[in-house]
Amino acid sequence: MKSSETNVSRVFELRGRWRFLPVAITVALLSGVGIPGHTDDSAGTEQANGAATVVEIELHPLQPRQWRLIWTSDPTREATLSWSTREAGSRHVVHLSSADGTSQVVTATHNGAYTSSGDTLFYHHARLENLRPDTRYEVVMESDWQRSPDFYFRTAPREDRPFSILFGGDSRSDPAMRRQVNRLMAELTQRDPQIRCFAHGGDYINTGSSFAQWRQWLTDHEHTVTDGGRLLPIVPTRGNHDIGPLFEEVFGFPAGDTNYYALDLSPQVRLVTLNTEISLAGDQRAWLAEELAASRPRYRFLLAQYHRPAYPAVKRPGAAKQHWVPLFEQHNVDLVCEADGHVIKRTVPIREDKFDPAGVVYIGEGGLGVPQRQPKSERWYLRDSGMSARGHHVHVLTFTEEAIEGRGVGLGGVLLDEFRRARRQRVDSGVGRRNESADR
Repeated sequence: MKSSETNVSRVFELRGRWRFLPVAITVALLSGVGIPGHTDDSAGTEQANGAATVVEIELHPLQPRQWRLIWTSDPTREATLSWSTREAGSRHVVHLSSADGTSQVVTATHNGAYTSSGDTLFYHHARLENLRPDTRYEVVMESDWQRSPDFYFRTAPREDRPFSILFGGDSRSDPAMRRQVNRLMAELTQRDPQIRCFAHGGDYINTGSSFAQWRQWLTDHEHTVTDGGRLLPIVPTRGNHDIGPLFEEVFGFPAGDTNYYALDLSPQVRLVTLNTEISLAGDQRAWLAEELAASRPRYRFLLAQYHRPAYPAVKRPGAAKQHWVPLFEQHNVDLVCEADGHVIKRTVPIREDKFDPAGVVYIGEGGLGVPQRQPKSERWYLRDSGMSARGHHVHVLTFTEEAIEGRGVGLGGVLLDEFRRARRQRVDSGVGRRNESADR
């Protein structure tokens, strides 16, 4: 297999940047390769399904791989750039430059071994700070003088102008399908440079304590990079399958973090990320109440994302319905993004558990590669102007001065859903009617 690995490495390396082979070819060439000298720990259902072949090529043990850019705070000025190596190394840095000739070297200060019952890899997180808004940054990751390909990313602008994000959840259990959805996201981002980031609703893998599964997910995540080398920032949410410390190690959170936070996607759009895997009441609910009360008067559009749905298309309602929905309605949240159900859905606008044109709409339910279920389409909130269906997908959410425009996009670019939520005429907490004729 050694010669095949060498040939694949040559194909991937082109003009200083690896190119992705079609998934079927990649799997055929690399089946059973994994990481030389490393053995898998239990891979659970993903391994049992026969789809968890580790799609990696043999490189230098300190060659940066599994690249990811993470947003959890101010995307106009900050980001976390992360990667993995096969050996620990001693010097891990990011070379950062912009078009005006400014350059700097940033040291990765958060390094360690991924938690694993068997052999493992090593994570490296470099915190990029004091960046300039609306700026393209060229980046190269380096571990003990072994360099990654050239990549770039853009910081968010401070200007109020139209833009889009991607949202999806549940990329577990079928890595081959996950890679297809990842390539779809890369293609969408390549075609639309106004796509700013990717909000993931949780359940990245099937068994959160399995490093073998996380390793596969991290390698598959490389497929979200565009052919031009653009890194798509990820805004991570914790799901019910994402148990244990590996979630923090993958995304650079401090150990034991609560994993709920909020950030500005633009001067007029705020995204609140919540955690359904800890108490939804108590501290988290108090924080959410304070966050929504402060944010609603300041932002044109206010969104939330979390994993277990309040208005599910398959399962029973999660605890969010009791603890968070009253706050969403009190503060007129514009759109709520949910996962966990393994379908695509969009509810009618809801207030006080019934249809209300000025209510809150819930979308999502997870189609980033997980096997799809049959939705319970007879539920009242999925009928009439609501929808539900099976199908792997990602949502494209576009924010303009007047509305949120959403599309559910399936494999091959098939349009699965389309909707528009008009800007509220007033955005004070406890009030806020919509221009109902503009909603559809």
